Parts: sequence; structure tokens; C-alpha cells
Amino acid sequence: MPEKTESTRFKQSMLRQIFLDTETTGLNPEQGDRIVEIACVEMVNRQLTGKHLHHYFNPQRPCHEAAVRVHGLTDDFLSDKPLFAERAMDIIEFCRGAEIIIHNAPFDIGFLESEFGRLDKVLFTDSVATVTDTLLMAREVFPGKSNSLDALCKRLEVDNSHRHLHGALMDAQLLASVYINLTRGQDTLLMDDSSTTGDAHDHLLPDQRTNYAQMHFLELMPTAHELQAFESLLTDIDKACGGKTIWKT
Repeated sequence: MPEKTESTRFKQSMLRQIFLDTETTGLNPEQGDRIVEIACVEMVNRQLTGKHLHHYFNPQRPCHEAAVRVHGLTDDFLSDKPLFAERAMDIIEFCRGAEIIIHNAPFDIGFLESEFGRLDKVLFTDSVATVTDTLLMAREVFPGKSNSLDALCKRLEVDNSHRHLHGALMDAQLLASVYINLTRGQDTLLMDDSSTTGDAHDHLLPDQRTNYAQMHFLELMPTAHELQAFESLLTDIDKACGGKTIWKT
């Protein structure tokens, strides 16, 4: 099956987006680890709709101690929760046809495909439009820096002071805020990849377009010292080019 996870730093946002996060019993679905919590938060036209899906699951196996330290979901808490199979189609229907946005998408997608594979049902990625990995997006925007969700919240001024443990719903909501700040301005500053002619605003809805005629820009004039430094720089460049600088022709 072709890989659908992709970085979409320069991709026009889709109409309906779902921010998804999971918590699990451990790190490896191939070794039997299971999903214990899932949350999906809906956004339409870059506005949160208030609709979300949130479930806890009985994984039918113990959680690793390290995982419990991360999300706080104990075996006792999960023991009376429904099985994944009981809510599987709810997840499919909520996410059907949407762009799914996940931080470190291969991790969550690996678990989802494993869970749906156990049920012999349609794979999760076959029912959605595409999967976007915000970790890849962040690495493009902030190369060489920490791009964990906590680091991005701090860098992009998203309040995560209440995040003491990982939780699927809280993390999906934080990711939505991080994504909005990470992609702010791209809709008006970047042209859609499918078009190489016309105005960059042509593909936007009227309320998404920037009215530059109503904007007021502050005009800053250089000081005498700055002008002198600039002229000195031009002189040095002209000397380095043997007097062949084009602004003097």
C-alpha cells in the first residue's frame, strides 16, 4: 500500500481536517501493544468546530510501566472500557474523507492499521483523504531544533501549562493550535501548487483573502549614520568587483 504520510508545509489546507492522537500500552504494535485512548478533533476552514471523538479502550493486556508514567492510564482504569472493535467504525465514520493531521504520524498510523487489521476491516488510511505529519512540517520550519509537541507549544506560544501527563484529547487540541500557528500566513503568501498563473488569492474564499488596500504600513527612514554605512558598503563591494557593479552603469 502506498505511503500517504507526507509533509505539507507548502500545501493548501483541505476543507475538513481532523487532528488525531492516541495513547498506547507500549511502543510496538508488532509485539502486541494496543491503543488505549484515541481522540479526533475537527477543524473546517481553519476553524475548530467543537466536534470531537474521544474513547478509552480495554487493551486486553497490561500497560507497560513506562507507558503508564507517560499517560497515567492504569490497567484498573481501563478494565471496564469498551474494546477497540466496539468503536472502530465510529472512528472510521468520523474521519472519513478528511485530512488527518498527526504529530509523528507513523507511530499512530502503525497502531491504527494494526488495530483495524485485527478486525479484518477496511484499513484506516483507505478511508481518509490523506495523512499529514506535523513533525515533518516542524522539521522543515525549525531544522536542527527540538520539535516535540511541548517544544512547539513553547516556540509558537501555545499554552500547555496544564499538560502534566499525555492525554489524547488534550494533545489533539494542542496540536490543532500548534498547526494553526505553524501554518499561519501560508494561505495568503503562497500560491497553490496547481497554478502557476493568476493572482495567488484566486483560490481563496473571500473571507480568507488579505485586503492590502486597507492595511497601513509604517515607513521607517534610515538615519544619517545608517546611510553612511550603506554607502561605505557599496563602495567596498564596487572595489571588490573591480568597478563593475551594475548599479553604476
